[in-house]
Amino acid sequence: MSGKGKNDKSVAEIVEVSKKIPCCKPLAEQIEIMEAYTDAFIKYSGQSPARREIECMKVLFPRMFRPMEPEDLIVGRSDVLPIGFGCVTSVGGVGHYCVFSKMEQLRKSTEDRTLIERLNRLERFWDENDTRSLFYNETLTENTIGKFVDAKYPAVITARLSGTYLDYPKLIRLGIPGLEQEIREKLERETEEEKRDLYECFLECLGILRASIAFHRDMCREEKDRAADPGRRRQLQVLEGALEHILTDRPETMVEGMELAWIYSLLAGVVNYGRIDDYLGELLNRDLDRGLYTGEEAVAYICSFFKLMEARRTNVNGRVVLGGKGRKQAQAKDLFCKLAIRALMINRDIEPQFTLRIYQGMDREVYDLAIEAISTGCTYPLLYNDDVNIPSAGKALRVDSQTAEDYVPFGCGEFVISGQSIGTPNVLLNLLKILNISLNGGIDPWDGKDKSGGLTLLPPEKMDTFDDVWKQYAALLDYYVERTARAHRYSYDFMNGRMKFLFTSLLIRDCIARGKAVLDGGAGYLGGTLETYGNINAADSLTAVKYWVFDKKKYTLRQIVDAAGKNFEGEELLRRDLLAAPKYGNDDPYADDIAVLLHEYICRKVSDQAKPNGFHSYNVVVINNQVNTEWGRMTSASADGRLNAMYMNNGNNPQGGADKNGPTAMLNSLVKLRTDIHAGSVQNMKFSRSMFAQKRDLVNALLKTYFRKGGGQIMISVVSRGELEDAYQNPEKYPNLLVRVGGFSAKFVNLEKDVQREVISRTLN
Repeated sequence: MSGKGKNDKSVAEIVEVSKKIPCCKPLAEQIEIMEAYTDAFIKYSGQSPARREIECMKVLFPRMFRPMEPEDLIVGRSDVLPIGFGCVTSVGGVGHYCVFSKMEQLRKSTEDRTLIERLNRLERFWDENDTRSLFYNETLTENTIGKFVDAKYPAVITARLSGTYLDYPKLIRLGIPGLEQEIREKLERETEEEKRDLYECFLECLGILRASIAFHRDMCREEKDRAADPGRRRQLQVLEGALEHILTDRPETMVEGMELAWIYSLLAGVVNYGRIDDYLGELLNRDLDRGLYTGEEAVAYICSFFKLMEARRTNVNGRVVLGGKGRKQAQAKDLFCKLAIRALMINRDIEPQFTLRIYQGMDREVYDLAIEAISTGCTYPLLYNDDVNIPSAGKALRVDSQTAEDYVPFGCGEFVISGQSIGTPNVLLNLLKILNISLNGGIDPWDGKDKSGGLTLLPPEKMDTFDDVWKQYAALLDYYVERTARAHRYSYDFMNGRMKFLFTSLLIRDCIARGKAVLDGGAGYLGGTLETYGNINAADSLTAVKYWVFDKKKYTLRQIVDAAGKNFEGEELLRRDLLAAPKYGNDDPYADDIAVLLHEYICRKVSDQAKPNGFHSYNVVVINNQVNTEWGRMTSASADGRLNAMYMNNGNNPQGGADKNGPTAMLNSLVKLRTDIHAGSVQNMKFSRSMFAQKRDLVNALLKTYFRKGGGQIMISVVSRGELEDAYQNPEKYPNLLVRVGGFSAKFVNLEKDVQREVISRTLN
């Protein structure tokens, strides 16, 4: 199949592109930069991937930075072009990329035939050289495996380096001079040419970093000279001095630490920013002790730092992680947490995805501030339970307990070890679609195509027991897991042969020591994750089949399959029975046991793919963003009573409205799904404003019990009863209403209608 990149974005990605802040550069300049990038790509194609990459990066930076905004207290804003270099699709693209939809937008923005032809020439070249297009050319299959996210397939794959967390503490500790010294010492002793080439490119990365910092220093100096307001001049003088200092020394103030970490992040193309209190907290305390600024001024700096993250609009990324075990001088860092939560409540933005790691014995004031922020409708902080997640991450990621203390959720909630491991989710499986295919003897009822993967599957009337149903489904799951795990590993090898992700590799632990890039044996822990969707719909469908076909014997499996195949038209009574079957989320062992069966089977099967595919660890993540809705659009009606094209459940949560027995029962079902056999899941809860305001003690007790019983994470939206329904009908009245969708937050009115309906369907406690 063709892997041309013209249509390789999901609906949500395309919508997100349209909401991006437009490039501030004139079209002619954008084209000039893209042509220069392409020329460098061609000129250095005969040299090492590292050399080609660094020469292409020199074209982009510092030229891609854009002017500061008048209110900025921290600087660093960048444009993103349709052609360039990156790690993820949420900021540009992957590797040497071309975003063809954005090229089309540029063409439509002008009537200048000369500019249009230059764009056409660029597109013709990148049509044959875009990283993901080339990857897709080699890996897609006709019916079983599609592009990310082509929802008609039961499995989709991609090539990307998502979710990497850099070793920010090392960057702050050493600064540019310390990193240069470490690399030069390795270079002086190294005789292997490939490693010498990598070290030389690392040094040139730091040269680009210096040039980028100097660019912003000069910008601040020019703005300071133009500023009429004395207060603004003082702010710009602080920034100018901070940027000047980090050119030649390690950071000594919080502002210097923020600037170094932020500008480096922009160059690396990473979209998650680490345990920020851990690498900025001590600097903050030192600044306050020296009287460099007040606590209120510190909050203003953090607000500005967060505004830069918001400006990138990475949608499902933008994580900052605060709190948790394993921090030295935790008291000093908790002060940063408190000020950061205050900044969060002031900004009330979608990003950063403010994540707070909680634990028994933590500073109670930090926790209380977090609950207060949630009560105002911020949707943040996201609460992660260290008492559960540290041992769970240690087991799932196959690291010792001390290393596991540095676990961090990225993107929608996948776990990695900060600055040390890779866990990019380059594979997605639709467990419900695969079940529907299995129940129909290998045919997908959505489009009538054979998606059996060559397995011989029985028709419904030949499956005489529930065990027959389960074994056939498990066999088809095995096929898709094994096939996609191999594709995942190949995505790493494919990317490594074409680029080295130099800025990322430089700050992933062991890459410098080993003289290897991140995907080339440099990362301490090279892992991967596989996203699963429709888990609970699949479990509830199995439950309904077991209940009505094999236990109650009211229907045959053929009757249920045929009824679902015609979207239950004329079969309303049968559908009513399916909906009435036991459902996960009600603390009912009948349904929950099957959810546990499926959860443990898929998690273990995926984990077993680590060794044969050369991963340190390989794990399921049950995180779900809006893809549960996107994939639902092309998933046929199912045996749980769900209708054709309807959204699927989100994460490990019940299907919207299926939990009938209250929040305690729902949380009791959640904790039955083991947390130590996967690398992250999301649990969403929706509370009314009145409950949070009038029954705060009850909410706290509910959460405390959930975490004590093994709950690893919770994400809470607080809305007024009826508010979402009114916003659905009258969006103009609610421009700033925030909701938690899946692994990300959004303004409710910006979501597509069926995503809005899925959010509304969730039980309001």
